[in-house]
Amino acid sequence: MKLTHFNQVELQPVNVEGATGTKIRWLIAEKDGAPNFAMRMFEVEPGGHTPYHKHAWEHEIYCLEGEGTLVFEGNEYSFKANDSIFVDPDKMHQFKNVGKSVLKFLCLIPNENNYVKEEKKAPEPKKVKNPFAAGKANNC
Repeated sequence: MKLTHFNQVELQPVNVEGATGTKIRWLIAEKDGAPNFAMRMFEVEPGGHTPYHKHAWEHEIYCLEGEGTLVFEGNEYSFKANDSIFVDPDKMHQFKNVGKSVLKFLCLIPNENNYVKEEKKAPEPKKVKNPFAAGKANNC
């Protein structure tokens, strides 16, 4: 169990190529004993943005404060406080602050070991009985 105020969680810079003016608080994560999901709070300064990127897991977003633009697969969508957003896995996306105050949003993701990577497996080889295993094949 964990109960804490968001401002008691360290606000860390997002040091990823393509991110500008973006910070993150890991509110709930595996380090807290959460087995399935992580809840993060992003704070994006006016004019700042997250990187334009994609990955194998979904995002579930809830905007707390401010005004933003979601860039999704090359299209732009405006959002504001109290809007929710679902970002599909493997889709290019970015969050931009287009307002005059800090953009704050919650972002929920599965823990690293809990997202399923779809892998194409080669079909299992058909099992054929070895005719020589009994010592005879075709009366030879």
